[in-house]
Amino acid sequence: MKLNERSVAHYATCDSPADHTGFLRKRVERHHHHAHHHGTSYQRRWFVLKGNLLFYFEERESREPVGLVVLEGCTVELCEAAEEFAFAIRFDDAGARAYVLVADGQAAMEAWVKALSRASFDYMRLVVRELEKQLEEACKSLAACRKSPQRSSSSGRKRHLSNPALQPLQEKPTTLENGYSTWSSGGCVTGGATCTDHDGGQTKPPPLPPRRRSAASSATGSPAPGLSPAMLESPVPPETICFSKLHNWYGQEIAVLRREWQERQKRGHP
Repeated sequence: MKLNERSVAHYATCDSPADHTGFLRKRVERHHHHAHHHGTSYQRRWFVLKGNLLFYFEERESREPVGLVVLEGCTVELCEAAEEFAFAIRFDDAGARAYVLVADGQAAMEAWVKALSRASFDYMRLVVRELEKQLEEACKSLAACRKSPQRSSSSGRKRHLSNPALQPLQEKPTTLENGYSTWSSGGCVTGGATCTDHDGGQTKPPPLPPRRRSAASSATGSPAPGLSPAMLESPVPPETICFSKLHNWYGQEIAVLRREWQERQKRGHP
């Protein structure tokens, strides 16, 4: 790839914001042909990262870069070197030069590795694709949310009307008879044999109290004085669900016993 040297130099020193800057030490390989060995040294350079271009200068105040690394088709990784906090920029092409750089500390090394790894267009292309995917999913979700309230409200209304348990209860005024509440306030019909609940089923009337033998009756089973045979039998059929009638009927026996007690008190019999 050919680059216009003047344009690149202008871009390196212009006022456009840099993505990352700082001092790094760049490893330099020195070959000694006569001795058949090479030495390693490090040069301290001022590095400026702009987009996918990594410039380095001799000094921070230098007006022209002494080198340029195009960060495409490469990887940034930590490397084991004699120097601490070293990392390398390695290219995919076989035989391509690798740049070994050394930071001043752990935090600076991590910051440089992070910035250089995100500098290439390949990385930006992946980011754009991911953002486009998220945008598409967000648009679909928004469209579904705009349609869902009408569906949910209508379906909820249908379920509410179809489910008797969700229908509002219709309160009926309590029916009073002789000062006592009757069972008709719970949806029953006075004098009827059954009671209909809100689910449409049939519920049984409340059980009647067991019949008791009168305390004043004789051992032969004859009725006590003051109690007629008709009073011993309930005038209310068992299936009749009227509390006031049951109350009045069972109260007759109490009234008769009370009158007998009062008469014995008057005659002087305890």
